Amino acid sequence: MVAQIYLLTPPTAEPTKFPALLKTILSAAPVSALLVCMDDRSPADYAALIRAILPIAQPAACAVLVENDFSLAAALGADGVHVDPDIKLVKSAIAALKPAMIVGVGPCTSRHEAMSVGELDVDYLLFGPLRSSARSNDSDLAQWWAQTFEVPAVLSDPDAEPDQVDVIGAEFMCLSQSLWQHKDPSAYIAAFAKEQDA
Repeated sequence: MVAQIYLLTPPTAEPTKFPALLKTILSAAPVSALLVCMDDRSPADYAALIRAILPIAQPAACAVLVENDFSLAAALGADGVHVDPDIKLVKSAIAALKPAMIVGVGPCTSRHEAMSVGELDVDYLLFGPLRSSARSNDSDLAQWWAQTFEVPAVLSDPDAEPDQVDVIGAEFMCLSQSLWQHKDPSAYIAAFAKEQDA
């Protein structure tokens, strides 16, 4: 199965320089979604980064997702929100944004957690970390979910290398740390897309 590409912004992303880098990335390979991570940014800095990203990503058919703050997502004209797997938070995001906008959830770290939020009206579940290294059971959980349920699975592996990725049936592959730390991120993502098409 060919997995679509889902990206996380790096912790170093800022409004003046990151959009140019993102534009080269989006020119090198199709990217379905980009989660703008809050990290240690202030609310004002986070909003400024999203505003700078939107006119680059959306014309390239790349959905821009806001982390946890569904009010901000709606106010800025983002495409949706990615929220933690907390039932109350997920339900609030769905009530505020669906059906017009995307609501994704993760990281899910157990089958019980995945099934609890997956039965709600969500658009995808993410397995694997938003930061740090992947856990040993992330790919197993993503594979189980992708083989069992219709809600799409996103497999996140911050250390993924283009020629060593097995998406194990997940509909999306989430790339982050190894992409942004590569000497040529455009070449990296082009190589990943080529491996998926092979």
